[in-house]
Amino acid sequence: MPTETTDSALMTYRPTVRGRRLARELRRLRENLGLTLQDVADRLDWSRATVSRVETGQTRPKVADVARMLELYGVPSPDRDALITLARDAGQRGWWTAYADVFAGSYVALEDEASAIRTWDPQLVHGLLQTEDYARAVITAGRMLPGRTEIERRIAARKVRQKLLDRENAPLLHVVLDEAVLHRPLGGASVMNAQLRKLSVMTERPNVTVQVLPYAAGEHAGLDGRFTILSFPDPADPDIAYVEGTMGDVYVESAEETGVHRRRFDRIVEAALSPEDSAHLIIEAAGSSL
Repeated sequence: MPTETTDSALMTYRPTVRGRRLARELRRLRENLGLTLQDVADRLDWSRATVSRVETGQTRPKVADVARMLELYGVPSPDRDALITLARDAGQRGWWTAYADVFAGSYVALEDEASAIRTWDPQLVHGLLQTEDYARAVITAGRMLPGRTEIERRIAARKVRQKLLDRENAPLLHVVLDEAVLHRPLGGASVMNAQLRKLSVMTERPNVTVQVLPYAAGEHAGLDGRFTILSFPDPADPDIAYVEGTMGDVYVESAEETGVHRRRFDRIVEAALSPEDSAHLIIEAAGSSL
């Protein structure tokens, strides 16, 4: 019988894309056989909560436990072998586990495997594009942390996260910023100037697209707040829409709901300046920030 997962373990587990795929497959196999969660729990001598946590990606299942579930479901090879391999891969520890005290939720684990990141933010420069000093101003003001040690810990984690864009297989990053972001002098004039200049340099990368939604756009599809859409290289992994909030994060995975977010992002893109005109506006803002 698998060890019951403690509350603290549930809080620190970060399901990857592979982990979510495995959870979906295990749920699909059970439902195809017409079995309930309690049916599986009874036959494996587990608790119903344990089966539920495995199927919802709230806990990392042991390979041996996955093998028992596949045996119960009568899954033959090579499908069985593929799912066992997926279970092993899902259990691999990522770089973010060293910063479990910093990152809440699954976002960085999912971002790390994304092939495309599309994001709208009316408040801030995207974390992957921030300078250290700008990040320090954001973290200090927004997180209300108790001391310098916690702030510097978060900055260190953000710098490691930013290495994602330096990989050989770096994801495509498409960011749309509100024009107000360019004129909000976080950290002071010199910090903001350096941030805008870095943003300008990053737009020259082939995998980075930055657009600015101008004040003149008036009402637009992004008025409800910021969100991110993550896409993945394997067609078996559906897009995930991520909405960050001060009271908790929301991960949207249904095809219908992610479709709404994709259409919303497309409408914001249409209302924004072109990447070329956006780059000119960023340079102009950098010049006026000193």
